[in-house]
Amino acid sequence: MADAIKVLIVDDHQVVRRGLRTFLEVQDDIRVVGEAADGAEGVARAEELKPDVILMDVKMPGMDGVDALRGLRELDNHARVLIVTSFTEQRTVVPALRAGAAGYVYKDVDPDALAGAIRSVHAGHILLQPEVAGALLSQEASNSGPSRAGSLTEREREVLGLIADGRSNREIARALVLSEKTVKTHVSNILMKLDLADRTQAALWAVRHGVTG
Repeated sequence: MADAIKVLIVDDHQVVRRGLRTFLEVQDDIRVVGEAADGAEGVARAEELKPDVILMDVKMPGMDGVDALRGLRELDNHARVLIVTSFTEQRTVVPALRAGAAGYVYKDVDPDALAGAIRSVHAGHILLQPEVAGALLSQEASNSGPSRAGSLTEREREVLGLIADGRSNREIARALVLSEKTVKTHVSNILMKLDLADRTQAALWAVRHGVTG
C-alpha cells in the first residue's frame, strides 16, 4: 500500500462519499486518505493530505467544484482532479475541465470503471467523452489560433501531438527517447507559448489545429 494512489473524495452528500469509498476500499492500489463536504474543505484537505487524485463533485453549497479547482490551481496543488457528476449535470462539466479537471465520470459509474479512471488520470491521461470534447472545442477562444503554432519547435509539436493522443509524460518520454524531466520542460514551454492553462486545453488545441502524434 506504500505506493497506492492516494484519493480524496469531495462531495456534499455523505451517501455518495460512502458509496465511493466502498467502491475503492477493495482496490489494492488505491487508498482513500480523506473526505470533504464542500469545495473549501476540499481545498484545505488537499493541502493537508497531498492526495494524488481528487474525486470532485461539481455542484456543492458554498464553494462549488469549479471554484475549488481554481483554488487548487492558485495554490499550485498538483493533485489530478476527476469530476464525479450526474448525467444531467453534463453542461457543468465543461467549466470544470476549463478550470483544470483531468476528466470526469458519472455517479452511477461501474466500480471497476471508476478505479480504471482514477488510475488513468493518475498516469497523466485526460478522460473526455466526445460530446464534451466537442463543446470545449466550440468554446475555445480564437486567440489561440494557428499562428501560435509557428512558435513551437519541431520537438514541441511532437510532444503536443502525443499529448493529444492521451499519452502521459512517461509514455511520451519512452516514445521520443527522452527523460521525463525533459518532457515536462517541453510541456511547460508548449503551455506558455500557446497561452494555455493545462494539458487538457493543450490536447484540445492540438485536435482543433490538426497537430497529431
